Amino acid sequence: MNDSANVIALKPAKCPNCNKPANVEYRPFCSKRCADVDLGKWLNESYRIPSDQQAGLDDDGFGDE
Repeated sequence: MNDSANVIALKPAKCPNCNKPANVEYRPFCSKRCADVDLGKWLNESYRIPSDQQAGLDDDGFGDE
């Protein structure tokens, strides 16, 4: 039985920042630069989930103090 007949080729992954083909070394990114750009977005808190709740308040309406 030949297993290669059942193999489906996957589309090459693309960098989520610039859409260039991903590099195995920096996957899912294409380069160290794109990986660093993404890290910077995380560190600057650019990735957020929208919320109706005011910042700094717990469910009971009091802050962290």
